[in-house]
Amino acid sequence: MPISRTQMPSCGAYPGETCHPEKHEPFESFAGLDLGIMSESTVGTPLQILVYSHDSTTRASVIAALGRQVATDLPEHRIVEIATGPALRQYVDSKKRVDLFVLDGESNPEGGIGIARELKDEVFNCPPVLLIAGRPQDSWLATWSRADAVVLHPVDPFTFADKAADLLRSRSVASR
Repeated sequence: MPISRTQMPSCGAYPGETCHPEKHEPFESFAGLDLGIMSESTVGTPLQILVYSHDSTTRASVIAALGRQVATDLPEHRIVEIATGPALRQYVDSKKRVDLFVLDGESNPEGGIGIARELKDEVFNCPPVLLIAGRPQDSWLATWSRADAVVLHPVDPFTFADKAADLLRSRSVASR
């Protein structure tokens, strides 16, 4: 049974899941937003990694794979968990810094593949997107989405952490 908007908390968590304390501003299109490139002023500050999936077990496996620090040459990170597409848009609209998007392509009702494409089309200087695809046959969809890297379900912690670290490094190199 689908959940109505009136049952869904403003943070986007599903009933029974943890609601995160960020207060989201009213929805706006995120066209033309610049989420900020890592610069000298952000070096040493925790990285911001946004994890989007409707499935709390997928989010938990991603968080476990990322650990506290993806790689020894990168700073520690903070993880923002988001369960719905509208909550993700609200977070992006709030113009909070994001260094890496991790999107579950199998999310329902709005998949991470479409959201990845939307972010790449509408966010100026879009941070890297790491897409979690359901099967190898979805590689053409991942290409269409313009995701920077793709891993498959179930999440392999070593592969996942390596790809995330590579994307975060490439973002910091691009900002120099």
